[in-house]
Amino acid sequence: MWRVLVVEDDPQMREFFSSSVSRCAELQLAASVGTVAQARAWLDANASTLDVLLTDLGLPDGSGLDIIGHAAQLNPACESLVISMFGDEANVLASIEAGALGYIHKDSTPGDIAQTILAMRAGASPISPMIARRVLMKYRADQSHKENKPAAPVAHAQVAMNNIASDDARKNEPGSLLSPREQDVLGLIARGFSYAEIARLQNLTVHTIQTHIKNLYAKLSVHSKSEAVFEATRMGLLKPND
Repeated sequence: MWRVLVVEDDPQMREFFSSSVSRCAELQLAASVGTVAQARAWLDANASTLDVLLTDLGLPDGSGLDIIGHAAQLNPACESLVISMFGDEANVLASIEAGALGYIHKDSTPGDIAQTILAMRAGASPISPMIARRVLMKYRADQSHKENKPAAPVAHAQVAMNNIASDDARKNEPGSLLSPREQDVLGLIARGFSYAEIARLQNLTVHTIQTHIKNLYAKLSVHSKSEAVFEATRMGLLKPND
């Protein structure tokens, strides 16, 4: 059962999201708050138990981006979904950079937000079509701008290619990317152990395990346990018996 924190300042929308989560047998409503301060205070005390953060961006005392970043810092395994009236590419990209895995515009909010959360936990990255279109247009504009720039000198291009080749070689060398402790934690994640179980097996605190997992996620460029296992397997970092 996935525990969900809802952060939404509009009482009706907050009740709508909370009720949808509560009705789903696979989800549990951890808390429902309306401000950045309330969300941060709740996370300070309960972040390790949280699986999903559902947040608005425009809150009375700040931005949902602060909450996403705070949640990611305290619990790297927590997955964030944004539902907001802001549909511009700046807010979307800022949310993604902060750690959000999905971005839904309020004008296209699903009737059952619980199913969107379950899809995200299963590996999807839900995003409203209108927002996806804007981000795509922004990407195309950036690509066009890059293509119109003068070509880099041959010497500089060769250095860049050599650096890329060197990085790829290091990435493809099994075990070289992760520390021994991170490798152990990765193996336990792949076997389905919880944070508390991993901490006990490694004779460490849960906070220390979360730090190792945060570093592991950063090195693998992933945001969830399933992504970490998939990417590590692809890179040859998981042993056959893990």
